[in-house]
Amino acid sequence: MAAGTHYLPGLTPTNEASVQKSDDAAGYYTLGDKLVDPKAPTGPIEQRWTTRKFENRLVNPANRRKLDIIIVGTGLAGGAAAATLGEAGYNVKSFCYQDSPRRAHSIAAQGGINASKNYKSDGDSDYRLFYDTIKGGDFRSRESNVYRLAEVSTNIIDQCVAQGVPFAREYGGLLDNRSFGGVLVSRTFYARGQTGQQLLLGAYQAMERQVAAGTVTQFTRHEMLDLIIVDGRARGIVARNMVTGAIETHLADVVVLATGGYGNVFYLSTNAMGSNVMAAWRAHRKGAYMANPCYTQIHPTCIPVTGAHQSKLTLMSESLRNDGRVWVPKRAEDCDKDPRDIPEEARDYFLERLYPSYGNLVTRDIASRAAKYMCDEGRGVGPQVEEKQPDGSVKLMRRGVYLDLADAINRLGKDKIEEKYDNLLDMYERITGENPYEVPMRIYPAVHYVMGGLWVDYELQTNITGLFCAGEANFSDHGANRLGASALMQGLADGYFVLPNTITDYLADGPFEKIDDSHPAVQETLTAVKERVDKLMSINGERSVESIHKELGHIMWEYCGMERTKEGLIEAIGLIRELKKEFWTNVKVLGSADSLNQDLEKANRVADFIELGELMCIDALNRRESCGGHFRAESQTEDGEALRHDDEFAYVAAWEWGGEDGAPVLHKEDLIYTATEMKARSYK
Repeated sequence: MAAGTHYLPGLTPTNEASVQKSDDAAGYYTLGDKLVDPKAPTGPIEQRWTTRKFENRLVNPANRRKLDIIIVGTGLAGGAAAATLGEAGYNVKSFCYQDSPRRAHSIAAQGGINASKNYKSDGDSDYRLFYDTIKGGDFRSRESNVYRLAEVSTNIIDQCVAQGVPFAREYGGLLDNRSFGGVLVSRTFYARGQTGQQLLLGAYQAMERQVAAGTVTQFTRHEMLDLIIVDGRARGIVARNMVTGAIETHLADVVVLATGGYGNVFYLSTNAMGSNVMAAWRAHRKGAYMANPCYTQIHPTCIPVTGAHQSKLTLMSESLRNDGRVWVPKRAEDCDKDPRDIPEEARDYFLERLYPSYGNLVTRDIASRAAKYMCDEGRGVGPQVEEKQPDGSVKLMRRGVYLDLADAINRLGKDKIEEKYDNLLDMYERITGENPYEVPMRIYPAVHYVMGGLWVDYELQTNITGLFCAGEANFSDHGANRLGASALMQGLADGYFVLPNTITDYLADGPFEKIDDSHPAVQETLTAVKERVDKLMSINGERSVESIHKELGHIMWEYCGMERTKEGLIEAIGLIRELKKEFWTNVKVLGSADSLNQDLEKANRVADFIELGELMCIDALNRRESCGGHFRAESQTEDGEALRHDDEFAYVAAWEWGGEDGAPVLHKEDLIYTATEMKARSYK
């Protein structure tokens, strides 16, 4: 915990509601009513979740068999929720677009999962994990949600160990921990460089047990195309069978979205190629608020871009920064040398120099910007790649910095490094052709995660009654920047421990009125989906879906990426609006709608990415401050660090769909802290 920080019980507000004075986005949005979380708890911070669990109504086990739950997504949040709710006795329908639930993108997470077990006896606690997460998010998250996350973190480890997840252990058999960015303790549990895979297999096995028991029904290769709302309540989804092309309706008493993040709006990201925003965005178009969409995380340790041919980037776990040292040459003329020929005195270990307290383990947003600045100075390494400049010209730039394991290998031995990171380093060598045990790795920031998502209350219910949202698909826990190893923590916390304890309060009003496919609201939604698909197939223009997605990604990265300006964001909004017109008049979708058609799948997704991209830019334009992963060039300190404006922007920006031709509506939810104080973040 930072010097001067002290424990607060959560009884007295420490800040006042902000009042926005600047209005860079004037004309691009309309201001709506203030938003208040109706389920927000009060009282001592450490008692809020326990009290809420007790106060929430329960459902009679006999009634659970009469209630149907749809869960879209089978990653850590969706898979864990399906397993837990199925075991509780509800009828669960589980949907994923993959051919197996275990192919959900959670499987790609590498580094670890946080929990405040304090196994290292280095001063960790629930409150310290809470504070580190609030601070890491640059004081732009809800304190009650974050404390709950810290509180249940220890339960997650116990649950996963009981499932047989093979966490790394010390020589004596005790669970091992390592450090991640933005903290001064070791609280990250891991399974080499494949933690996400092992955790997902645990959740998958638990869910498959319920499939065998008959409480969970799986629908693989099904993609949600719209949300069905009946009398103001979410009552089902319209999904496309991706194998046959059939468009189907599925009805239930409650709908849960656990569909992950929207990083692929940037085209190049570490996300799986199929990751998309469609389920969340279609819910948004039906009235669900999209919160803080401009909060995107750029991960500092990814394999650099090598040219315009790429459609995917690869993550290298943040855990490598435990043992690797990040550096660039001090002189630009050394950048094309073999790094092994550059002497120690000619190297700039810039993170250690700029942030001596945290060194190479500063938060992701700070490490990413620092790497960018080194490359902007002309001290980047690796092959030169073409970059389009604002004036339209093309410039050759080196976009990479070194992550060097040499010191750790000398100190610990190659065997120890191999034991920790072998699959990561093997993957790096396969992709780059370079041996990371002998040559420093080259890394550069890339889009990895989004902190924005559907707005939810404390109980994970959106503003649409009966629609819940869990995991990365919601906005609730990470503020403007997520700490490393906290995504897995949130996904499993929501799926195993939070949602099963909050959704009961809603389901206690059931069983609800039964509806079938003949209901007018169901037919209306089904017809709208079919008309949209027919429209996409009928345009028959000249541009591929891929080319439009790639153009969108370039706009987003250039103007709404690591650094944003008012002028650039206004430019981006105009370009995206033109691109939307181009898409709906000149895209060519191959194949037919009534069979397997990956081009149609992508067209549906890109159409939503275009609309999301515009909202992200409007959100970023409105928020004239720098916080976490959102960096406005107009708002920085003298030494180039992010400068918040708590007096104006200490709020959640919840955006309401304004219609096809209308402006989005901004609803502000004030962030009031009682268990901590907002301070300028420092990792120096």
